[in-house]
Amino acid sequence: MPSRSSAGSEPGTLFVVATPIGNLDDASPRALATLNAVALIAAEDTRHTRALLARWDIDTDTISLHEHNEQARIPGLLERLRSGEDLALVSDAGTPLLADPGYRLVRAVVAAGLPVRPVPGPCALVAALSASGLPTDRFLFAGFLPAKSGSRKAALVELRATLSTLVFYETPHRIAAALADAAEVLGGDREAWVGRELTKRFETHYSGSLGELAERFAAGDEEERGEFVLIIGGAPAAAAATALDADAVLEALLVELPASKAAKVAAKLLDRPRQALFQRCLELTSKH
Repeated sequence: MPSRSSAGSEPGTLFVVATPIGNLDDASPRALATLNAVALIAAEDTRHTRALLARWDIDTDTISLHEHNEQARIPGLLERLRSGEDLALVSDAGTPLLADPGYRLVRAVVAAGLPVRPVPGPCALVAALSASGLPTDRFLFAGFLPAKSGSRKAALVELRATLSTLVFYETPHRIAAALADAAEVLGGDREAWVGRELTKRFETHYSGSLGELAERFAAGDEEERGEFVLIIGGAPAAAAATALDADAVLEALLVELPASKAAKVAAKLLDRPRQALFQRCLELTSKH
C-alpha cells in the first residue's frame, strides 16, 4: 500500500484510481486505502473529489488536473514522483482516461520510466455493456460523438462498417439528436440500448431498435437529464461489406469531380447522407 511519507531513494508510484460513477458505496476498499495513503490526489474537479473524500473521512490534499492545465501540471507531478512521493490520479467518476483527462500525465510518467499502477473499479462503459444484452465479445468505445449534426453523421459513417458493438457517451441535451442521426446513418433497424444515470437513484434503461429509440426520445416523453451511455449493435456482415466500398467510390469520383459534386453523386449511389459523404470527401482529399 502506498505511503504519504514514502520520500526516499526509490521513486514514487502514480496510482490510477477508479472512483464511483454514481453510487458512492461502489468505492473499493483498495481505492479508498490508496486515496488515503498517497501524498497528493490529482483530480479532474477537486470540488467533486473532495465530496467523495469527505464521505470516507479522507483528508489527502488535492490538485486540479483537467484538459486545460494537464500539460502545465506534468513537470511538477513528475518531480514529486521522482522525489519518492506516491500520487493518485482520479476523474470525476469512473476510470480515469476513458473520455476523461489523464492520458498526457500517464504517458509522461511512463516515458520517464516511473511506475504507474491501476486501481481498477467502476467504469460506465463496462457497466452499460454488462446490462445491455448486446454482444460484448467485441466492442468499440468511441467516447463522445461530435456536437454538430454534420460532423456527428460523418463520424457515424466511418463506423458504419464496424462489426463490433459500438459504445458512446452522450450528454442529455444531445441524446435525442444523436439517436436520430444514428438511425439515419446506421439504419433504424439496428439494435440499440440507452442507459441513464447508471448506479444512481433514477437509473433507467431503454432498449429497442435505433429507429424506435430515436422516435421515443424525439417525442420528448423521456427524461433527458443526467449522463447517458448509448450502445448500438455492430453492422451485419452484408452491410459492412457494402459500407467498405464507400471510400473506393468517393476516391474514384474525386478524380473527376470536386468534393461537393462527388458527395452528391455518391449519396445517390450509396443511399447515404450527402453531408456525411461530403465530410468524408474533405478528409480523403486532405490526405493527398
